[in-house]
Amino acid sequence: MHGKGLESWGAFEPFHIMLNDYRVADIVITSHAQSRYLDRVSQGEGNGTSGEIGAWLWQCLKQNRIKPYLQSKYNAFLIDEDTVVIAEFKQLEGVTSLSGRPLHIMVIISFLGRISATPQLRDLQTYYSRLRNSRRMKLMKKRRKRR
Repeated sequence: MHGKGLESWGAFEPFHIMLNDYRVADIVITSHAQSRYLDRVSQGEGNGTSGEIGAWLWQCLKQNRIKPYLQSKYNAFLIDEDTVVIAEFKQLEGVTSLSGRPLHIMVIISFLGRISATPQLRDLQTYYSRLRNSRRMKLMKKRRKRR
């Protein structure tokens, strides 16, 4: 994804965008995140290829539309104050900025959805505990049926 759709930025400085303490130089979208994007965010707009999603995220980064969400423990970010994204950052090996600082790859793990469509996303800690509890209850019911 790095450098796609961009004009020549110059041969001397690697291109990166700051997000929190990370210098994001590339975006990678997992297959899980791509399927979640199609289910929860796109709502039939486009075909949702990883290239389209990556280009959209890169534009959001450049326009400073991605902000950290309240709970930093989940590496959650808000796009346009509505879409919740879970991301992980990995350091690029052997590539640094001109100042010598390491560059990072932003790995999009999942799209949780839009806050306007799912108000439960306002508090991620209770959202995750509900998910965990519902999964536990489903497993307990399956165990009861087997006995």
